[in-house]
Amino acid sequence: MFVKKIDTTVKGLVQMIKDGELRLPEMQRRYVWTASRVRDLLDSLYRGYPSGMILVWETDREMPSRNLSIAQGESPFKGHKLLLDGQQRLTSLTAILCGEPIVARGRKRPIEVLFNLDHPDGPPSDVADIDEDNVDSDDTDGANGDATERLTVNEQLKQRTFVVANRVLLEDPTWVSVSDVFGQKKTDGELLMRLIKDLADPRFNKFSQRLQALRKIADYQYVMNVLDKELSYEEVANIFVRVNSLGVKLRGSDLALAQITSRWPESLALFESFQDECEASGFAIDLGLLARALVVFTAGQSRFRVVSKLSADQLKAGWEDTKKALRFSIGFLRNNAGIEVPELLSSTLFVITVGAFARSRKYSLSAEEQAGLKRWLYAACGRGHYSGSSETKLDADLNTINRGGGTEQLLDTLRQRFGRVEVSAADLAGRGQQSSWFGIVYLALKAKGAFDWKTGLTLSCQHPGKAPGIDYRHIFPKAVLTKAAFSKAEIHELANLAFCNVPDRREANKKPEKYLPAVLAAQGEAALKTQCIPTDPTFWKTEEFRTFLALRREALADAVNGLLVPVIDETPVPVESLIGRGESERLEFKSSARWDAREKRPNKVLEGVVAKTVAGFLNAKGGSLLIGVDDEGQVLGIEPDCRTFSKRKDSDGFQQFLLNLLLQTLDPGKEACSSNVSIEFAKVEDKEVCKVDVRPSRKPVYVVEGNQKLFYVRTGNTTRDFNMKETVEYIKGRWAD
Repeated sequence: MFVKKIDTTVKGLVQMIKDGELRLPEMQRRYVWTASRVRDLLDSLYRGYPSGMILVWETDREMPSRNLSIAQGESPFKGHKLLLDGQQRLTSLTAILCGEPIVARGRKRPIEVLFNLDHPDGPPSDVADIDEDNVDSDDTDGANGDATERLTVNEQLKQRTFVVANRVLLEDPTWVSVSDVFGQKKTDGELLMRLIKDLADPRFNKFSQRLQALRKIADYQYVMNVLDKELSYEEVANIFVRVNSLGVKLRGSDLALAQITSRWPESLALFESFQDECEASGFAIDLGLLARALVVFTAGQSRFRVVSKLSADQLKAGWEDTKKALRFSIGFLRNNAGIEVPELLSSTLFVITVGAFARSRKYSLSAEEQAGLKRWLYAACGRGHYSGSSETKLDADLNTINRGGGTEQLLDTLRQRFGRVEVSAADLAGRGQQSSWFGIVYLALKAKGAFDWKTGLTLSCQHPGKAPGIDYRHIFPKAVLTKAAFSKAEIHELANLAFCNVPDRREANKKPEKYLPAVLAAQGEAALKTQCIPTDPTFWKTEEFRTFLALRREALADAVNGLLVPVIDETPVPVESLIGRGESERLEFKSSARWDAREKRPNKVLEGVVAKTVAGFLNAKGGSLLIGVDDEGQVLGIEPDCRTFSKRKDSDGFQQFLLNLLLQTLDPGKEACSSNVSIEFAKVEDKEVCKVDVRPSRKPVYVVEGNQKLFYVRTGNTTRDFNMKETVEYIKGRWAD
């Protein structure tokens, strides 16, 4: 028989942990429970509800193991029992019963849960958590807002038996610390003395009985299943994976880590050391991402199911690639893309994709590749590219990269999925702090020079003296808008959020018409303009709130598109240098504008190709067309074209021909050519080359072919014709007005 069952108590299990008799195998993940999960566990045990079983492995062999996230003593039977299932529950109970903090990666995190002496009788009442703007942590059960809101919250909390401690409830004698009850340092009288002054008070017996019932949690009976010591580590790892895959206790990455560590002992210490390295640089990543990255850089795809086929040697080699790729990726994200913390990403999978792209380029990116990668990163983040079916999308991107595809091919994937890359004001309507656009809007405003109104310091996610992350304030306060009957979606919309380094809660309820004049006086118009806030005081009034939102959405969309659609470089570049760069998203070569060297005659088709290329640049980000240079960069010159003209057979004649061609072929031709197209000539290798510089158009430009009007867009180093659906979607996003 490979499993024996032992009945034991919470108190007995806690003692095993404190004595060091019960430890964790290396395959186990770290402690991840929030205080609210601990609260719910205590409530279940207090009521005698089922709470699962405990699974341990008894072994006499030396096995990779580690302490739980709680202080443990040393035992002569060190590693004698390894905890496979129940870590989160037993760590939580040990912390509560012993009144000790959780210790994770060198940091102590106290867990304090309060018991309601005057809780209602009967089954638990599920009370919805209250959404508070000013709560210090998402893992509290109370409010730190104004007195009116606090009263409402506390009235609801009275329906609960256990809550996570907050400052308000700690002052209420009805609530006692669960750890104090188990600490045996205070008698019932001492615990109740703040609430009951006289032992004759009939409530004393009621509350005292409830304290005794609470202490009985220590006697709660668990069934501990003990695996036989004859089992191998790898067999135990398989049991661990099977047990945890049957429920929702562990993520796929946790199960993959278990398989990896079973094949590669001591590997978890290496992963955690790399985690610490990343966190020290201000870019914390979790083990799940590391596991995914290890699979990607070992197997070339992201599915965890391949882990079972990877040997220890393959994993070790893959780990070296993984570290190099992730180090480059984090450096690029922080230093090139301005992404200081992972919270700015809508998915941490972007860390892997950026690393994979860099690896495919042997960690040497050209200026154009860097710009393209940033553009794809911002667009994909904003669009929530890796939300839902993330493995499928990640594998598709990896396949594109592994086949040699560049950033424009990655952007094409986004266009195929979303219709366009650029953002419109409509995309931001109703989007709040949880939106995938949140971090990108922050980056866009930071790029405009946005700063903290209070201090005047540039925005930063790593401001000294506060936890890393994005801080913001509501421009129109929640309390004011709630009173005026605006919806939650409107109140919390991105267009109503201004970013800062440290929120000033003292001004949280002031109307913008009251505090924005002071901001203007102290910091000037730049304080509002860099945050895309209208400077006209008319729109700072509550009755103009919806107009304010509409105006700011437009301004925010323009700011984001400043990241997604970079302005064409105005710095003159010699034609010789352009030829040396080769064709790209913004550079195209054409041997001729009309002379067909193969057929030895003028060819109207070639004229149409030139017009389509110019239209493609106009409808995209602009660019340069070199006529008289073939695809390989060989200089042919425009002389063959000039010889076909009936009158002036020189560059002046060529310019007149080209302008007439564009005016007749493009719609609107005159407007497009007069403001967005410039033509010049240069001598290269004693031959004359025509350079057509094209700026992005302010409106769609079509190519007229007979009775048809066709729409072309420059994508990558090609010019694509869009079908009707693609055209509508592209125009809708590119020219939102």
